[in-house]
Amino acid sequence: QVQLVESGGGLVQAGGSLRLSCAASGRYAMGWFRQAPGKEREFVAGINWSGGSTDYLDSVKGRFTISRDNPKNTVYLQMNSLKSEDTAVYYCAAAANRYAARPRAYDYWGQGTQVTVSS
Repeated sequence: QVQLVESGGGLVQAGGSLRLSCAASGRYAMGWFRQAPGKEREFVAGINWSGGSTDYLDSVKGRFTISRDNPKNTVYLQMNSLKSEDTAVYYCAAAANRYAARPRAYDYWGQGTQVTVSS
């Protein structure tokens, strides 16, 4: 059983930055998802085990960066130029196979961390 623990969420003004962290042991591809009230969970970013392959939701490209530090068993989501529409609960997830945009591709999920962007 893999335990994922997110941290780094909070309240920030529009245009500001936050860095989310996800502690995750094991050899997994990782993804970040988010879910706003009344909306479906959506893929934000994904990264393979080596860190050599990444993918992003179009609306966050150029603003968000996913990375990982495998010796520290940690995956990061650096979020810059935040907008009010980025407000959501952010989840990290681990996939035994390749990362993907569909939530069902993932085997384990964290509990989520709230990100609120005030305009």
